[in-house]
Amino acid sequence: MKERQFGNTDLTVSEVGFGAWGIGGPAMAGDVPIGWGNVDDSISVKSLKTAVDRGMNFIDTADFYGLGHSEKLIGSTFGNSGEVIIATKVGHRLAKDKSIFLDYSKEHILQACDNSLKRLDREVIDYYQLHSAKLEHLENGECIEAMEELKEKGKIRYWGISLSTYNPFPEAEFMIKNKLGSGFQLVFNVINQRALSLLDTASNNGFGIIARMPLQFGLLTGKFDANKKFQENDHRQFRLKPEVLERAIDDLAEVWELCDNYEISKTALSLSFILSFPQISTVIPGIKTPAQAIINSTDLIKLYKDDKDFLIELYETKLKHLLEFIEENEG
Repeated sequence: MKERQFGNTDLTVSEVGFGAWGIGGPAMAGDVPIGWGNVDDSISVKSLKTAVDRGMNFIDTADFYGLGHSEKLIGSTFGNSGEVIIATKVGHRLAKDKSIFLDYSKEHILQACDNSLKRLDREVIDYYQLHSAKLEHLENGECIEAMEELKEKGKIRYWGISLSTYNPFPEAEFMIKNKLGSGFQLVFNVINQRALSLLDTASNNGFGIIARMPLQFGLLTGKFDANKKFQENDHRQFRLKPEVLERAIDDLAEVWELCDNYEISKTALSLSFILSFPQISTVIPGIKTPAQAIINSTDLIKLYKDDKDFLIELYETKLKHLLEFIEENEG
C-alpha cells in the first residue's frame, strides 16, 4: 500500500483508508436509518485487522456512527497503538425526540472529544473533524475555539472539516481564507465530481484531502441490479431505489468498458480514478468485511491520462445528470 502526505501535517497516510461508518451497526434516528444494516462485531474486528495487515493505516470514523459503537470497536481493536492513524468527527447527536441535531457549541465539542477518546481508548485523536458544519457554525466561531483549545491541550493533533455532499465550497473557502484547520473531507468519485475545482486550491494551501463516498454507496462496485433490496435499517433503502439502480446500470456502461482495458474490477477502477488526482491524500471506502478490505486494496493502478480525461468529460455530459437524478429520488 502506497502512502501520501496529509497536507502540511506530519501525518503520512495510506492511499486507501478504512471507512468505519458501516461497522457502527444499524443505528436509528427515530424512524430514519443512519447505519448500513446489521453487522457482526467479530467480522468487523477481522475487517479492521485485515485492512491494517494490507497496509491501511488510516481509519475514519465519527461519534455518530452507530452512536459511538464504531469508535468502541476501533478502540477495543487497536487501543492506543501507533500503528494506525485515527480520524473521527463531532457535531451530530440525537435530540430528545430522537431526530438528528447538529450541535457545534463549544461545550458539546469539548465533552464529545473526551467521550470519543474514552471509546477509542486513545490519549490523542490524530485528526478531529467538524461533521458537516455549515458556514453559519464557522462564522459563529464556537466550534473553531473548541478545536483550537483541544489542539492546545494535546487532545487532538490536527483538525479539519467534513464538507457538504451537495455544496462543499462555502465552508472550504472560509477555512482557506482564514487559514483554519489542516484538512478537508469531501465527496469525490466517478459519479460526483462537484469538488474537482476545489482540489488544487485546497492542496496548494496545504490542506490534506480525504475522499469519501468513493463508491457512491456501492453503485460504483457494479454489484447491484435493479432488483436489489436493502434492509429496513440500511440507509441505502431510501437512497438507492429501484429506479436509481436501473438508471445507474445504463449510465455507467461506458465507464465499465475501461475495466476490460485494464483487466481490473469496477471497484478498482473507481478507486484508481480518485487516486489519479495527486491532491487527494487518501480515499476511504466503507468496509464491513475482510473481503471488502481485500478488494478495496487490490489492483489499484495509474490511469492513462486519456482515460482520466474521458471520465471527467463523461461526468460533464452524462454522469452529473445521473447524480442529480439520484439526489432527486432520495427520501
